[in-house]
Amino acid sequence: MSSTKNRRKVAPSAADSGDTADKLDQLLLSSAICNGEDLAPFVRKAFASGKPETLLHHLRAFSKSKESEIEEVCKAHYQDFILAVDDLRSLLSDVDSLKSALYDSNSKLQSVGLPLLSSLDAFVEARTVSRNLNLALDSVRACVNTIELCSRANKHLEEGNFYMALKCLDSIENEYLEKTPSSTLKRMLEKNIPDIRSYIERKVSKEFGDWLVDIRAVSRTLGQLAISQASSARQREEDLRIKQRQAEEQSRLSLRDCVYVLEEEDEDGLGAVGDDAKDLYSNGGGGLLGFDLTPLYRAYHIHQTLGLEDRFKQYYFENRKLQLTSDFQVSSMTPFLESHQTFFAQIAGFFIVEDRIFRTSGGLISKMEVENLWETAMSKMCSVLEDQFSRMQTANHLLLIKDYVSLLGVTLRRYWYPVEPLLDVLSKHRDKYHELLISDCRKQITEALSADKFEQMLMKKEYEYSMNVLSFQLQVSDIVPAFPFVAPFSSTVPDCCRIVRSFIEDSVSFMSYGGQLDFYDVVKKYLDRLLSEVLDGALLKLISTSVHGVSQAMQVAANMAVFERACDFFFRHAAQLSGIPLRMAERGRRQFPLSKARDAAEETLSGLLKAKVDGFMMLIENVNWVPDEPLQNGNEYVNEVIIYLETLVSTAQQILPVQVLKRVLQDVLSHISVMIVGALQSDSVKRFNVNAVMGIDVDIKLLEGFVDSQASIFAEEDLNQLKAALSEARQMINLLLSSHPENFLNAVIRERSYYSLDHKKVVTISEKLKDSSDRLFGTFGSRTMKQNPKKKSLDTLIKRLRDVS
Repeated sequence: MSSTKNRRKVAPSAADSGDTADKLDQLLLSSAICNGEDLAPFVRKAFASGKPETLLHHLRAFSKSKESEIEEVCKAHYQDFILAVDDLRSLLSDVDSLKSALYDSNSKLQSVGLPLLSSLDAFVEARTVSRNLNLALDSVRACVNTIELCSRANKHLEEGNFYMALKCLDSIENEYLEKTPSSTLKRMLEKNIPDIRSYIERKVSKEFGDWLVDIRAVSRTLGQLAISQASSARQREEDLRIKQRQAEEQSRLSLRDCVYVLEEEDEDGLGAVGDDAKDLYSNGGGGLLGFDLTPLYRAYHIHQTLGLEDRFKQYYFENRKLQLTSDFQVSSMTPFLESHQTFFAQIAGFFIVEDRIFRTSGGLISKMEVENLWETAMSKMCSVLEDQFSRMQTANHLLLIKDYVSLLGVTLRRYWYPVEPLLDVLSKHRDKYHELLISDCRKQITEALSADKFEQMLMKKEYEYSMNVLSFQLQVSDIVPAFPFVAPFSSTVPDCCRIVRSFIEDSVSFMSYGGQLDFYDVVKKYLDRLLSEVLDGALLKLISTSVHGVSQAMQVAANMAVFERACDFFFRHAAQLSGIPLRMAERGRRQFPLSKARDAAEETLSGLLKAKVDGFMMLIENVNWVPDEPLQNGNEYVNEVIIYLETLVSTAQQILPVQVLKRVLQDVLSHISVMIVGALQSDSVKRFNVNAVMGIDVDIKLLEGFVDSQASIFAEEDLNQLKAALSEARQMINLLLSSHPENFLNAVIRERSYYSLDHKKVVTISEKLKDSSDRLFGTFGSRTMKQNPKKKSLDTLIKRLRDVS
């Protein structure tokens, strides 16, 4: 065969061909045909040259050459074919014998295999039945498992265990639905699974809606309880500070007999608070207030399982935002004072719940969303406070709301909510609050002063003494007096002290917990204003309009002395409440803020006493100015004055402090001195002699003796100051009785001995002094006597003083 192929590719002989070109074309054509190439180029060339006959000639020549080749091949294989036929004939007999052998074998096999075939058919049939049964059992098992899961899902649905029901549905859908052989069951599952999921979503959404309604009511109670706990903590801090202040006060007073006891907190009480807080923040359903987040977490988890997490987050945030917006509504029908606690407690509870959800829900609400809600709430609360504060005209209302807002701030600050804007609003209305507070105190002080009967206060029991004296540190001794006790002040003093103390406590209460730690200077500023403007002004008005008698004026002056001690207590009390050490408060102490009222009271008392003294001093008109002999026991007027002053001192020393009594008595004695000098200077006295001057000298000595008799009351320095009040009259009498009156002209002597005298008064009074020798009907012998040297000195003094004038 290989030789045949080789021969097919050999070009035909060109012995009988024409010229060389034709031979070449024939050779190329033969080669193309042998190689199975495309003859189209040859055809196109033949027609293009116009010689298609040549191409046909070449093709016919190629065909003839192949026919001869075929003949040669056939001849070469004929002998082989004959031999093969012979072989086949010999094999035919062998095949026949083999066929008969096979037939016999088949007969034997058939006879032997028929029972086996029947058994095999039975086996095949049994195996087919078994396979069908196994398939049926597998199908039944799959259906049973699917139905069991469906039953379990139904049970979970009945029990409200929606998450497990959804897990069953997912298991059915992922593991059993495609393998379920029953098309009916499969169609049923494909139809009901989405319906069940929708039912679960509706059910959970309804539970979540109910939770939204419940949590709003719970939030209010939650906020109230949290704020009340903050209030209790603040009260414990206040009690601790009170004990600390008492310890500081005892240390300041150097009380060595103090007993210090470490007090333990009530563990049961603390445990109760802790249990309440634990129940309050419980995630379960058995909390004290029903503060149960389980429905929320359940709804969130179910929506996560359903693949609706983002939609539920948005739904939750929008609903809570709507709830917060509705919480901002302030009823115009209810006064804000009555509704402010509910208003702020609702907001506090809302954000306590949100903080809990943010920390435990696993991403239900983000930190940014909580902050956005808080910023909205803060802005609204600030605007509500601004609006309500601008309308309020009662200090106590402002204080109540401020206290609750500060407690709200303390409560929410524990959850890291920034509350500075709220505190800024409170600080902004600090001035208005104090203006209203001062206005209220002004009314109370006016009422207290108008009810004053100018009588010493009687205290029958020790608790009255503690309430009216010790509580304001008005006592002058640590020894408790015997009862009944008559205080040196009237009931106005403790009444006004209570008003001022209440002002201090209210002011400190407003300033406390407002974000400003050091507020003593602010409290002190308003306290100064209350005392110097309100109380001082009210006392001035009382003195100018209601004080008409000496006893009333004396009582007011005594009250002012007690007020001076009370003012020290006020500033110490303000410092203690403000947490400032007493030494710092005492270091910055200013002058007595009621100085105007004190001076007015003393001036009024002095004026009334002067008026009384003036009545006795009118008896000076009865003085004999030219007696023949000097009086030994003083003139009538001075005896009356001394009797009155002794009575006055015995009465005044019971209620007036020594220094007040000294100032008043000094003013009265100075007035008496002026009256004596005025009497000598008056036009009604034309002349007087040395005997009269000596009588006035006795009067002044009696007055100085009266001063000396008060040594048991006054110190030596005070006695000297009281005597100095009589200096004008004393120095005038000393000058008139002096042997050398012209010494008044000596500046050194005048500065030492006559510093209180006015030279005009000296001239006027000295001119009236007439000696007995100057009488109109004196003895004629006296005219020849020498002039008295004292008279000559006095005349020289008068002449020189006139020249100076």
